[in-house]
Amino acid sequence: MTRLPDAEWRQRPGLARIVAALAADGGAVKIVGGAVRDTLLGLPVTDIDLATPLRPDEVTARLTAANIKVIPTGIAHGTVTAIASGDRHEITTLRRDVATDGRRATVAFADDWREDAARRDFTINALYADPATGEVDDWFGGLADLEAGRVVFIGDAATRIAEDHLRILRFYRFAARFGTGDLDPASHAAAVAARHSLKSLSRERVADELLKILALRDPRSIVGRMAEDGIFAVIVPELDPAFAAALDRLIASETASCTTPAPLRRLSALLPADAATAETVASRLRLSTRQRKHLASVAAHRHDRARPARRLAYAIGVDAARDVHLLGGSDVAEVQSLEGWAPPVLPIKGGDIIARGVTAGPEVARVLRAVEAAWVAEDFPGAARARELADQMIGRKSDSRQ
Repeated sequence: MTRLPDAEWRQRPGLARIVAALAADGGAVKIVGGAVRDTLLGLPVTDIDLATPLRPDEVTARLTAANIKVIPTGIAHGTVTAIASGDRHEITTLRRDVATDGRRATVAFADDWREDAARRDFTINALYADPATGEVDDWFGGLADLEAGRVVFIGDAATRIAEDHLRILRFYRFAARFGTGDLDPASHAAAVAARHSLKSLSRERVADELLKILALRDPRSIVGRMAEDGIFAVIVPELDPAFAAALDRLIASETASCTTPAPLRRLSALLPADAATAETVASRLRLSTRQRKHLASVAAHRHDRARPARRLAYAIGVDAARDVHLLGGSDVAEVQSLEGWAPPVLPIKGGDIIARGVTAGPEVARVLRAVEAAWVAEDFPGAARARELADQMIGRKSDSRQ
């Protein structure tokens, strides 16, 4: 019998209050999914989800009676969120699928734990644990797969994918996180065969899963496999043929400069250095306006990697400049020069130019631009030097008229 090892999260008072309320008077509740899997692997646990045969109204009534706040976050699918002692936990009533179309499922509430587990995607995600004893329930060989580093669909892989096409991308992501060695042949073959069904999903869901893959510590191997399997031909056909070298260079730069990986930056590495292409991809993936502008800016300036990082940051922003230099494999010093640095404000204004005898109008703007260019080239000196530059530029203007 496998039991969960001791873990910090099992002692949280909020979780204990929720479990006590649901387990009282013949009730039942189990920890499910990622919290069980990650605890068995010795990994940090963030989300602790619970499952129960109690119906949502009974869950709500029991928690409310125990002075625990309840939010009906997914009530149509049997899920509520409980907040106790500062902890948030999702609680979902056991379910079975009634109908699926590859994008969403119609469910009915159930009383059988195994039936609930059977509707999950991978065997390693269908592990349930008693919150009191830590005893683990495993109906589909998830424990053995977890130990062997195998990511395997529950039952027939093609059927699981037909229920939710996003499971294709989830297969690659979970294989990268938890798999060792070759991909499970049956699961892999089913994912490749169904790849065109990804077109039926909402762009937001595809983007969310793709960015999760790119956020992995080192996604190079799985990204390469996805490219070989034709996955990117479906979701991002603009994939740059030289993406592998670009991703190698980027990850080496991130590692050398101790820069936290960023999925949007990794996406930039997969695309050609073309702003219009970046805009197209961002639009298809329904990225936010901020993300779209960032992706396009980085693409437009990929060839500016020889420009000093701070000067580039002054023009396009610190985040975009950092990404350009990381993508270009710049020296660590260039990347780290942006750490904690904010682009300064030019310490001289149009009024200062007018006070030096330049007539208000277009000439002021021209002088100011010339001063700014020289100020940036000198690495943003203080106000005294900016005034000297202004005097020099005005003198040059005067000389040019003689």
